[in-house]
Amino acid sequence: MNTAVDEIDRIKEMLPVLPEPALHELRAFADYLADREKRRKALVSSVLKAEQERDSIICNSPKEAIHAILNTPHDDDEEA
Repeated sequence: MNTAVDEIDRIKEMLPVLPEPALHELRAFADYLADREKRRKALVSSVLKAEQERDSIICNSPKEAIHAILNTPHDDDEEA
């Protein structure tokens, strides 16, 4: 935990010296990273859920597995 806090403190120290365009780029990159992490967690959750329901899912190839994952309704679809 201290490592994360130390990293955040280092980043906070750098922010005042950055020009406004760099701050916008930094925010956009942070948004991108947060979105990627959210998507990664959702994929991991979907895969773990699918593994628990192993008997009901039969895929004969990796292509079929990817197709099944991409076409499965997601819980967060209702939020959008």
